[in-house]
Amino acid sequence: MDARNFTFMFYGFLAAWLIVLVYIVTLARRSGRLRKELEDVKQLFEDKQAAPKAR
Repeated sequence: MDARNFTFMFYGFLAAWLIVLVYIVTLARRSGRLRKELEDVKQLFEDKQAAPKAR
């Protein structure tokens, strides 16, 4: 194989790994935001349940 082929292969694998890394970071950030939003909803629900019912 030509050395140039290894260079292209290296850059191809590098690009693939960078795409995978960006995807994983994006999923982690979304997961964190969803977890925080779920905690906020739980807190609102608990506050609503604990508040005395006014009629």
